[in-house]
This record gives sequence, structure tokens and C-alpha cells, in this order.
Amino acid sequence: LIRDERLVAYFTPRAEAPSPEVLRAHVLEQLPEYMVPAAFVQLDALPLNPAGKLDRKALPEPGLASVLSRAYVAPVGEVETVMAGIWAEVLKLERVGRHDHFFELGGHSLLAVNVVARMRKAGLEVDARTLFSQPTLAQLAVCTVAQVEQVAVAETAIPALNRRRRI
Repeated sequence: LIRDERLVAYFTPRAEAPSPEVLRAHVLEQLPEYMVPAAFVQLDALPLNPAGKLDRKALPEPGLASVLSRAYVAPVGEVETVMAGIWAEVLKLERVGRHDHFFELGGHSLLAVNVVARMRKAGLEVDARTLFSQPTLAQLAVCTVAQVEQVAVAETAIPALNRRRRI
């Protein structure tokens, strides 16, 4: 189910419930990373309506124990800081650290497109494929910085080549 634009898995365990990390690892074996739920919520029983069908409105919001969390490390540098602000706004979070993982925070393909558009608007060139392959803030920032430096080098190298040809 998608609640607040995050994919949440609700389950009722047959035995002792595994941790969100173990569940996520198991689901990752079956699905691509961007399709893995951001939270795994354990319930004693699924809420049913009078007709015996799942009552989606009665499903609880995921708590902190159901979401994967990493130790917060503040963004480093201007690029990471700008990106963290964009991620926090799009994902509706208070803060995003440099080792946070876009999809573990609740990101999905539609939000990835939104993040990429906002990053471009902020002057950070990146594409959605890069976000899918480099899903932590620090990893994506390195790719973004590399692209910016590559463009800057290409722009400064072209006039130098033209001057050599004129001589």
C-alpha cells in the first residue's frame, strides 16, 4: 500500500518476526531495490471490514521500529547540503544524512523523477538512472560533482583547442 507516498508492507508472522533489515534483504532477493517497501509493519491480524476484506483505512502508520534507520551523519559540502534539503522536502522528512538511502527512506520511481527535476533546477545535473544506481546521498553527490567538474573541464578545454588551431 502507498501511504504518504511510501510503500509499506504489512504482515502477520507465523513465528517470531524477523527485523525490518532481514525482511528487506529477503525481499531484495525477489525484487529490484526501488520496488522494496520502505517499512515493514507487523500486525497480530490484518484489519478486516464487515465483508471480510482488508480494511485499508484501519492499517496503522508505520512506526520507527518498522523503518530501516541508519545513524545520522550530517551532509558534507554544498552539494550534499542542497541535495539533503531536496530529499527531505520530497520525502517529507525532517532531515537526511549523507549515508541515508533514497529507497529505504521511502523513495520510489515517481519521487526519484521529482528529486532529479528539483536537483536540476538547483543547478545539479543528474539523471534518474544515476539515482537508482547510486541511492545514498553521498554516492549521488560524488556522481553529481563528477558531472559538474566534467562539464567545467569540457567548457574550458574547447576554447583552448580553438586557440591552438588559430595559431
